[in-house]
Amino acid sequence: MQTFSLNEMLEMQKALQEKYKDKWEPLSPELGKNQLLWMISEIGEVIDIIKKHGGTKASTDVALRKDLVEEMADVLMFYNDVLLCYGITAEELKQAYTEKFEKNMKRW
Repeated sequence: MQTFSLNEMLEMQKALQEKYKDKWEPLSPELGKNQLLWMISEIGEVIDIIKKHGGTKASTDVALRKDLVEEMADVLMFYNDVLLCYGITAEELKQAYTEKFEKNMKRW
């Protein structure tokens, strides 16, 4: 199985931002706030699929699964935009994620 890295996603988002620079707001911390709100909207679409059809059907029915995965991709696209808006690198996120993981491993 081939991996899909955060750096690859960030580069793809940069390409989208460049392509639509004349139509979209430029990346900035203020836009990051708006992108978070759009991301929440996309999360709601993921929840709607699962709520309406159940988790098992959403993960096993071919058409529903395709919709579920597409909505998850939308969530990740906005997430990556937020990272770009605040200048958060994959390396910074990896460091914070690793530290949080280690902290959580010692909780209980």
